[in-house]
Amino acid sequence: MARGLLIGILGLLLVLVVMGAYMVMPPATPGAGSPATLSGAPVTLPPPDLEGGIAVEAALQGRRSVRQYATRPLPLSALSQLLWAAQGVTGPQGYRTAPSAGALYPLEILVAAGDVEGLAAGVYRYRPGSHSLVPVSAGDPRGALSSAALNQTAVRDAPAVIIIAAVPERTTARYGERGMRYVYMEAGHASQNVYLQAESLGLGTVAIGAFLDSETAAVAGPEEGEAPLYLMPVGYPA
Repeated sequence: MARGLLIGILGLLLVLVVMGAYMVMPPATPGAGSPATLSGAPVTLPPPDLEGGIAVEAALQGRRSVRQYATRPLPLSALSQLLWAAQGVTGPQGYRTAPSAGALYPLEILVAAGDVEGLAAGVYRYRPGSHSLVPVSAGDPRGALSSAALNQTAVRDAPAVIIIAAVPERTTARYGERGMRYVYMEAGHASQNVYLQAESLGLGTVAIGAFLDSETAAVAGPEEGEAPLYLMPVGYPA
């Protein structure tokens, strides 16, 4: 009788194990600190317009730093043009709109998008070769980025913020310590290009260098060896 009871208990345990193998467990809920990510293919940008509306001289004359922006979305075509101006490819050799020491191109351009037509809010990385945006993270990043920029309202209020970052090792590997000068020079070239392109489009921008590096990097999601150098809010002037 004891042997029969033991066999019965073992049989019951076997049934429970088999049933457990077929149970569907609920999906795990990510913790509050888990980063949200954007999924999907890269966003192909509209091709840049190579025939601007105003002369270079007029853009130079009108260029000003703008810190107050209208509550108006930024067209994707305008963002496309600004990114091309910063680091767009201008020929089959891979040369870009901004000069680069040794054609090494240490700059990386990211976009913190909050109110761009046809583009979900989030952080994106610009790929000059394909003139496209690669999603990095989801959600409106402007509040966190403004906090990292010492609560400057221009970062919070502009529909998008262009982040100019750099991987200095691309340049310093050839030019040593002096290569850092070249990286900073190149960032200045790209920033001025954005200024002039914004003026041509009837937009405003401002070059911001006052921000906390680590907090800005946390929002931008930089790749290894990459550091932010400029924040450039862009939008229609208020």
